[in-house]
Amino acid sequence: MKWKTEWKPLFWIIVIFSGCFFLPIEISRVQGAIMESLYLVKWYAREHVLLCLVPAFFIAGAVAVFVSQAAVIKYLGPNAKKVLAYGVAAVSGTILAVCSCTILPLFAGIYRMGAGLGPACAFLYSGPAINILAIVLTARILGPEMGIARAVGAVVFAVVIGLFMHFFFRHEEAEKAAAAPVMVDDDEGRPLLQTTLYFAAMVGILVFANWGKTDQPTGLWHEIYIAKWWVTSGFSVALAVMLATWFNIGFVRILMASIPALVMAIIAPQHPELAFTFGVVGLSVLSNLKSNREGEMGQWFEESWNFTKKILPLLLIGVLIAGVLLGRPGQEGLIPSAWVASLVGGNSLGANLFASVFGAFMYFATLTEVPILQGLMGAGMGKGPALALLLAGPALSLPNMLVIRSVMGTKKTAVFVVLVMLMATLSGLIYGALF
Repeated sequence: MKWKTEWKPLFWIIVIFSGCFFLPIEISRVQGAIMESLYLVKWYAREHVLLCLVPAFFIAGAVAVFVSQAAVIKYLGPNAKKVLAYGVAAVSGTILAVCSCTILPLFAGIYRMGAGLGPACAFLYSGPAINILAIVLTARILGPEMGIARAVGAVVFAVVIGLFMHFFFRHEEAEKAAAAPVMVDDDEGRPLLQTTLYFAAMVGILVFANWGKTDQPTGLWHEIYIAKWWVTSGFSVALAVMLATWFNIGFVRILMASIPALVMAIIAPQHPELAFTFGVVGLSVLSNLKSNREGEMGQWFEESWNFTKKILPLLLIGVLIAGVLLGRPGQEGLIPSAWVASLVGGNSLGANLFASVFGAFMYFATLTEVPILQGLMGAGMGKGPALALLLAGPALSLPNMLVIRSVMGTKKTAVFVVLVMLMATLSGLIYGALF
């Protein structure tokens, strides 16, 4: 036996066996943490996989099929004009009401198609960070100055982090840029108007299906929330018409694929998410019909499925780990919430750094960070650490980090995470000193 090559497997066997042997399951906090991880992954599967991730996977698949690689390189590639590339990437979150996990398939799609590391990382940060509804909710609940600071900080963060990522890995980017000029535009693709409307329909489904409920019983945001499933249905019908006409699927097949969703909408109108789920199933079956498998529909589904296989397992594993350590919002894992509240009081460097690190590893669904922060501030959290958590939390999470590592490697992921934490800490210190 060659021990030089076998000592690593032996080491991990010993570590895993020792962990199992000494597993302290008799301790109530450990039992509670395990249950919290299961509750969290159940909640995540119900609330985010179907409504958030599935549309995002389909959008990412569509990017791979219908957006030319030349276009991605032209506008977001290493040789693209910096103002245009970073400007587009930094404000992308204004139309994407997504969380740190939902943005991942979209980020993976544009990065693998040739987007520069800097613009891709700016997009990765800005997607969940610059959510208009979340910023408005922050201003209403935590104060207008906090809302403004969050909005300005998120845009500046996206650009600065992107520029730093480009600088730190400039040699790799230079090699990437050297290969970029060989790409040429393909003028034989689908007309730009069709592609734009097609993506608009899918983004509309993603945004409105996940429109969150506000604490205010009146106002525009609340009215949109009440009507969100009607709006989502409108975008779904528009997408179906496009598939029937532009993809030459035919209205009969589209109608047949929609029957399960229509039946569920009639049987269980109080659970529109079930109709949404059956609509996705119908679309998947339609994409895999023999007559569609080799065409654009088949390619679209294949790319979407590839993103699903690579990303979803890592996300679920990350959610389980995050649940064990940090619990659900309002519930405790292995780390007591009292420790968190005691460590983020005042405006010291340690408080802001801890808030940034805590926010980076904990999973926040879209809009949930605001009521959580409200509770923490009521328990004594300082305004600076609160902003630091707001700027680090929505854009990062432990599941998010696992997937980013699979896309761009350990080194780039570590630098990206550290940059987010440091920028959030610095912003918290400045904001806490001013307010």
